[in-house]
Amino acid sequence: MHEITGRRDLAENITEITVKAPQVAKNAKAGQFIVLRVDERGERIPLTLYDWDEREGTLDLVFLQVGLSTKKLASLKKREYLSDLVGPLGKAFPIKKYGKVACVGGGVGVPAIYPIAKALRQAGNKVTSIIGARCNELLILEGEMESASDNLKVCTDDGSCGVKGFVTQVLEGMLDELDLVVAVGPVKMMQAVAELTRGKVKCLVSLNPIMVDGTGMCGACRVVVDGKVKFACVDGPDFDAHKVDFENLWNKNSQYVEQEKHAVKCWEKK
Repeated sequence: MHEITGRRDLAENITEITVKAPQVAKNAKAGQFIVLRVDERGERIPLTLYDWDEREGTLDLVFLQVGLSTKKLASLKKREYLSDLVGPLGKAFPIKKYGKVACVGGGVGVPAIYPIAKALRQAGNKVTSIIGARCNELLILEGEMESASDNLKVCTDDGSCGVKGFVTQVLEGMLDELDLVVAVGPVKMMQAVAELTRGKVKCLVSLNPIMVDGTGMCGACRVVVDGKVKFACVDGPDFDAHKVDFENLWNKNSQYVEQEKHAVKCWEKK
């Protein structure tokens, strides 16, 4: 059992919780994730680590309320408990001195890119972060990203905050001066960043396939990279963007959309 010690709503359907997990906090590194269950009958869901405090023994997790499990998770209050939580899982992001780096985060990819940007800057890189959302009301963690970066650029689809347009439009004007691009966000956004950077600059993306056990046993998180099957939970989650089969990833992640909607409707009727 893991106690929820804090909770806040960051935007519509986007929630942050703080969870007591001392052993995970002690060993966590940028780019890793955890798998949790809300209750004993719940499904196992992966969430990338947004932040952690080794001294307090806590993890900060940010998630979008999409299906039944994330709706249930968002309904929990401070001092309530998760059934179980395991981690840290996955390979840590390869933090080293690259030079000039752009960290691109879209939507709820921003919490995942935050610890990476922070660690890259601490390693001596000059970090420019580009974050985007559909509108100002859905833009999250702007202040945190600014503190983790040398420069911060903000984009919104409707122009209600920062540059009007997509993160790729800002990134395109910087490519000649970059040594690395890191992108985390919706599949289509990461695919667009991959195509934009192809043949110009190294690009890494953090993949988000459907996942069950997080240890490579179930095979649910299979992705195709460089024509070969990889397990995102143990081989990743970070991969060379120019070798990822994004269409395969998109199709897999879309498999259970209708079932998710049905499960939420049934739960909300209770």
